[in-house]
Amino acid sequence: MTQAATLDGKVMVTGGAGYIGSHAVLALLDAGYEVVVLDNLVTGFDWAVDPRATLVEMAVEDPRVADVLADHDVRAIMHFAGSVVVPESVSDPLKYYRNNTAATRSLIESAVKAGVPHFIFSSTAATYGTPERVPVAETDPTVPINPYGMSKLMSEAMLRDVAAAHPINYAALRYFNVAGADSQGRSGQSTVGATHLIKIAVEAATGRRAAVSVFGEDFATRDGTGVRDYIHVSDLAEAHVAALGWLVEHPAESVTLNAGYGRGFSVLEVLDAVDRVTNMRVERRMEGRRAGDPAELVANNEAILATLDWTPTRADLDGIVRDALAWERKLAEMGR
Repeated sequence: MTQAATLDGKVMVTGGAGYIGSHAVLALLDAGYEVVVLDNLVTGFDWAVDPRATLVEMAVEDPRVADVLADHDVRAIMHFAGSVVVPESVSDPLKYYRNNTAATRSLIESAVKAGVPHFIFSSTAATYGTPERVPVAETDPTVPINPYGMSKLMSEAMLRDVAAAHPINYAALRYFNVAGADSQGRSGQSTVGATHLIKIAVEAATGRRAAVSVFGEDFATRDGTGVRDYIHVSDLAEAHVAALGWLVEHPAESVTLNAGYGRGFSVLEVLDAVDRVTNMRVERRMEGRRAGDPAELVANNEAILATLDWTPTRADLDGIVRDALAWERKLAEMGR
């Protein structure tokens, strides 16, 4: 477990009632930090927030956020709140530029007003678009092919410019595909209608779905289906804690890092893993490609391993599936 760096104050986690945010809250609390969660609960759940944290129900773009930061003595922000569905961003781009780019701009302004010195941003591998090479590195071109990726890249640009003008540093972590759940059963992916492949697959395995749609079987990959780098959500959460420690230790520096394992699995390989773990076959339904989906996204993770005090310990596809399945069964027990 990562230990708390010396931080003279609390950490605010926006979107801390959601999937990745709730796991970051757990990782921070387990490491000894004091945590304030800011969430408007539109897609998050108050019951997903660990009781050791303080929950403030508010949108990140609310101008009162600056007062919340000051009142709670917040010295670092982890920003997870936003919209994340690629096809939806293609059909409703303004939603993504509002919820991701414009809301992030407002939050950064509140951070500057309140004098918060550290900011960790939930970014995405979608900033790369269709990469020229795989695995893709942080120095490779960023040419998003959908509004989701562009909304995040614009937010990265704002952070870079603000850090040059104000006493604030930042870490932007570019996620690949996040999956799994807390192994202690404290949190997991709970969103109804989620689009994450492993979430959908374990829903099918537990009878919540009749089948899993496979979008595209004609990609230039080993079996024709899309290849992604799947990272366990708890490893990702611990990477955020490590990034916070790095920011505290390097107050004049900022960093942008890929958060992945450096190995990809195809959609069919993931479904085969679900079959192995459940000892049953999940029904596949082959469909056409979705708008905005590249064939392959795999992280070159050399930079994050070299920069942060972070070593992933859950880089096992079957283990990720087992944790996701256990959480899905727990949701059913809870009637959620």
